[in-house]
Amino acid sequence: MLTEQTLSKLRDLRLSGMAAGFEEQLGNAAAQSLSFEERFGLLVDHEATYRENHRLQRLLKAAKLKTQACVEDIDYHHPRGLDRSVMASLTTCDWVARGLNVILTGPTGSGKTWLACALGQKACRLGKTVLFQRAPLLLEELRLTHADGSFRKRLAQLAKIDLFILDDFGSGAINAGHRADLLEIVEARVEGRATIVTSQLPVDKWHDYLGTGNPTTADAIMDRIVSRAVRVPLSGESMRKHMTAAEGF
Repeated sequence: MLTEQTLSKLRDLRLSGMAAGFEEQLGNAAAQSLSFEERFGLLVDHEATYRENHRLQRLLKAAKLKTQACVEDIDYHHPRGLDRSVMASLTTCDWVARGLNVILTGPTGSGKTWLACALGQKACRLGKTVLFQRAPLLLEELRLTHADGSFRKRLAQLAKIDLFILDDFGSGAINAGHRADLLEIVEARVEGRATIVTSQLPVDKWHDYLGTGNPTTADAIMDRIVSRAVRVPLSGESMRKHMTAAEGF
């Protein structure tokens, strides 16, 4: 009875990891030979691990990453011009804390989105908030927020994300409203917030894409994204036909 009361109190106190560790010790004969200090230390470790795993799952759910990917599975063998030393630097995610950007460009199937998600997953593992969104859908979503008056609220949410992944930039038509909204986003995030942009368009084509009718806005967007960015240009044929679902990019 006392054991059940203890477990109930641990759960009421939201010490679920410690409760699970206590139950494990009760069923483990070897644990009975440990000192009180050792057993208590193990319970604290259980709680810390539980909270860390719970936080990671919460961050990954909020990130809405398009694909399950991790930096440990990056494929450096496929000939696509991926610089191992550059990626080694990026996988530390120090650039996220510094508010720098990463630009991944290359043809369809070169692994841009997969690499962006792998870096996003690593950032989540380090306790950073991450959000993945495709550029065409984001711009359409922002258009709707103007209609219902929630644009500023949404902009404030985007500004707080530690790492924002803007996928498939340049894949759809862009108008004056889209350009204005994109400028608001990059302006709100320019101080201390990191962004990954993936695009089939090489960076030297971005100004033409953005600048139709308003080169000044294009200049401003380019300055805020490109000037503080690590560029990762990819090349080669599509990797998809060589990969199975279990393999990385």
